[in-house]
Amino acid sequence: MAEGPIALAPFVEALDHRFAQPALLDEALTHPSAASGAKPDYERLEFLGDRVLGLVVADLLLRRYPDEKEGALAKRYAALVCREALAQIAGEIGLGSHLRLSEGEDAAATRENPACLADSLEAVIAALYLDGGLAVVARFIARHWQGLLEGMPHPPQDPKTRLQEWAQARGLALPDYATVAQAGPDHKPTFQVEVRVEGFSPCRADGPSKRLAETAAAAAFLDKEELS
Repeated sequence: MAEGPIALAPFVEALDHRFAQPALLDEALTHPSAASGAKPDYERLEFLGDRVLGLVVADLLLRRYPDEKEGALAKRYAALVCREALAQIAGEIGLGSHLRLSEGEDAAATRENPACLADSLEAVIAALYLDGGLAVVARFIARHWQGLLEGMPHPPQDPKTRLQEWAQARGLALPDYATVAQAGPDHKPTFQVEVRVEGFSPCRADGPSKRLAETAAAAAFLDKEELS
C-alpha cells in the first residue's frame, strides 16, 4: 500500500535527500512479498547498497583512524556493517513503519525482523547513491553511523575470536560449537548453541541466529573462566 508524502515526510527528513526519482525509494521499501511485475522489490538494490556501504565505511575508517593497522580497521568495519548495526540504524530512522509488505508478512511482524530491516536499509543506501551520488550517501552514513563510531573507542574483539585465542594460548583445540535447540516461528526463531573446549565445562546461550547464539555462548564461556 503506497504512502502519501505526509506519511513519508519524517523518514525522508532522516534521509536528508529529496529524491528526483521517488520510484527508487519506493523500490527500496518494497518487501518481496509485496512485489509484482510492475513493482520490483528491494533485493536488487540491496545487492548494490551492500557494496556502497562497504566502500563508504572503509573510507570513513581510513580517514578517522589514520594510524591504525589493517587488522584493527577490519574489526571496526565488521562491527559497522553487520546485520545488527544495520537493524539498529533502521530502527532509529523509523524504516520499519514504511516497509511495503503483504498482509501475511505484516501480520507476522516482518517489519520488526532485523534481517528484513537490514536488507531494506542497504536498498535505501543504494537508492540514495543512484539518485544523489556518492556524496549524498556518504553524508547519510557519516551522520547515522556516528553513534556507533563514538561507542567504539577501541577496535571491538568478537567473543568467538577471543575464545579461539584463549584456547590457542593454552595449547588447546579450537572451540567446538553445536546447535542444540531451535524454537519460535520462522520469522523470529531462537537458537540455543553449546560451545565446548577440551577439558572445560561447556556453556550454552540463546540468540536470534546461530551466529549470535555462538557469540553469546563464547562470551558466557569467557566470563565464567576469566572469573574463576
